[in-house]
Amino acid sequence: MLLDFTTLSAREAYAWMVQAITPRPIAWVSTLDAAGQTNLAPFSFFQGVCANPPTLLFTGANDRAGRKKDTIRNIEAVPEFTVSLVPYALAEPMNATSAPLPPGESEYERFGIEPAPSVQVRPPRVAAAPVAFECRLDRIVCVGEGPLAANVVFGRIVCLHVAEAVLGADGTLDPAKLDLIGRMGGDLYTRTGGFFSIARPAAGASRP
Repeated sequence: MLLDFTTLSAREAYAWMVQAITPRPIAWVSTLDAAGQTNLAPFSFFQGVCANPPTLLFTGANDRAGRKKDTIRNIEAVPEFTVSLVPYALAEPMNATSAPLPPGESEYERFGIEPAPSVQVRPPRVAAAPVAFECRLDRIVCVGEGPLAANVVFGRIVCLHVAEAVLGADGTLDPAKLDLIGRMGGDLYTRTGGFFSIARPAAGASRP
């Protein structure tokens, strides 16, 4: 089977991409609008960028009418945000926050999600999340125009919250204790597990 993406509609391309690019970690992004109202929404096009400077990104696609989502508009107005990671225990409330609410209505309040204050940025984080990043906006890169075009948000990481309960004996994050989920295609999710280890090749090692 061969798919020529130059002939596909945006919806068709999106469907194939989200089925093939898996599993995708979830950025549960918290923002404030210009009036100080909170917003909380999940995004599954999410990744780290680099450590110098510490930077992550997430992508907020335009809606079917070509409008930017509340999260993007909020970050344009208040250039700070938090990214909470989503464990299996928070899968249902995370999914609830993907519902389209009227601008200015808080998902924290609507769905009974407890916020926790941040240290260096104004938007709160999800109190029950085991890991949360505080970020200041680095830049937004717009890719494409209209429905399903992208707004790629780069955030400078200024603070990281880690729950003691998800640390291992060596003081680092224990992936089994994190128990994170990721997006697959459609309504499917995956849960981290079945870990295996492969040692990286030594520096300067010759290839076979």
